[in-house]
Amino acid sequence: MPEDKDYEIAEPHAGAMIESLRAFGYDLRTAIADLIDNSIFAGAKNIWIYFHWDGADSYISITDDGCGMSESELYEAMRPGSKSPLEDREPGDLGRFGLGMKTASFSQCRRLTVASRKNKQNMAIRRWDLDHVTKVDKWELLKYVTSGSEQRIEYPDGLSNGTIVLWESLDRIVGDAHARDKSMHNRFLDLVNSVEDYLAMVFHRFIEETAPKLKIYINGSDDSCRVKPWDPFLENHKATIQFPEEPINYGGEIAKVKGFVLPHKDKLGEELHNLASGPAGWNAQQGFYIYRNHRLLVPGSWLGLGTRRPWTQEEHYKLARIRIDILNTADIDWQIDVKKSTARPPQAIRSRLKEIADAIRKQAREVFANRGSRGPRQNKEPIIRAWYPISKHGRLSYKIDRSHPLIKQLLSIDSRYKNTAQALLRVLEETVPVQQIWLDTAERPEIHSRPFEGVTKAEITRVLQMTYNALRKTEGLTPEAAKKRLLAMEAFIDYPELVVALTDTDE
Repeated sequence: MPEDKDYEIAEPHAGAMIESLRAFGYDLRTAIADLIDNSIFAGAKNIWIYFHWDGADSYISITDDGCGMSESELYEAMRPGSKSPLEDREPGDLGRFGLGMKTASFSQCRRLTVASRKNKQNMAIRRWDLDHVTKVDKWELLKYVTSGSEQRIEYPDGLSNGTIVLWESLDRIVGDAHARDKSMHNRFLDLVNSVEDYLAMVFHRFIEETAPKLKIYINGSDDSCRVKPWDPFLENHKATIQFPEEPINYGGEIAKVKGFVLPHKDKLGEELHNLASGPAGWNAQQGFYIYRNHRLLVPGSWLGLGTRRPWTQEEHYKLARIRIDILNTADIDWQIDVKKSTARPPQAIRSRLKEIADAIRKQAREVFANRGSRGPRQNKEPIIRAWYPISKHGRLSYKIDRSHPLIKQLLSIDSRYKNTAQALLRVLEETVPVQQIWLDTAERPEIHSRPFEGVTKAEITRVLQMTYNALRKTEGLTPEAAKKRLLAMEAFIDYPELVVALTDTDE
């Protein structure tokens, strides 16, 4: 029969296409998170992740106690592009492209086996074997587990429904490593730790300690193996500054925006400060946190917003974190990618987001610059510093405040030494080690101590007393007014109990 159609079927070569599906840019953390999305949508209350090391024969399994899948449902789930991204999704659906489980798995392994049981029925099994597909160049979805791997898809005792995802031939993770390769084994263990940290961040609103909707376990099933949540915003800390939540309406969609300024290190303590830094560290974790159905997509970014140029992640804004909640109906507006790890705000709300972020950044800079003293300070007077910045011809320098009571007293002691004292102050001003301070801060952000850190109370009191006396004598202030001024001075903000105890002396 003659060919009279005006089109041809350009079916992709199975072997070439399935290899291309490996290049979506997942890493191990984002790939496993994508699988957990499916488990959450399936109603899972518990997820068990096992990382088994055996060199090139290592494997990873993810088991959940969700509703499971029938034979036909599993077939659909294993088919690439099983759903169109244009389809309406159920409110709790964390997927979008119908590719996640496949592309996430292919990015890490060459053999993906899924076993599922629904309503206590027989187990359904399907397997993608990339080597097999490449060999036959057909989309042959196998219905059996690899020989010798049967024990790897056994359900936990008492589990009647649920799904097991098994990754074997982990060429992107372990390659052809030998089981006795210690360096590769250590790298494998490091990956496990990074996955745990990432899941603690991405799903923290699901696994919260008070009322967890989900429990995730790694390499075990007791509480010590459970992933503990990481809250980016320290909402329960008394020194965290919280801005009111603002709903932003655009084109029928609503984004809920809430800003936080985290406490300065001085208000946290070493352990909590290290924990609050997050998986990527303080600087990298600043900015917007975008959540879709409570699942974190973007863990800190300024989203290309800025005043004259896009904001970058800088040290003095590291305490600023802003939460944005969107629904899964807004994926196209926010340009959510397949990995669910990047997003871009719609043009209609970029201006408002910038205004909100600008206010939060300014507050974060204040807390950072004042070492947290803008938190629960009782004295609301402007902070008094011995140094102040001055701009001249576009160049910034730092001057010593001649109105500081100790400086005024020094300059008034004896006119013979006034010029010498002025010259000394000028030398100090001209030689502020700005470059060294900047370099030390960039390399070790937390290296600088706070005023009088590590100094005895007796020494602090001695300096306080001299400053108090100067205020009383050179300024003529009353005891109450002098103490109020001291409580506003940067050097003494953290020592109110020592200020209150001061009395007049003859010194």
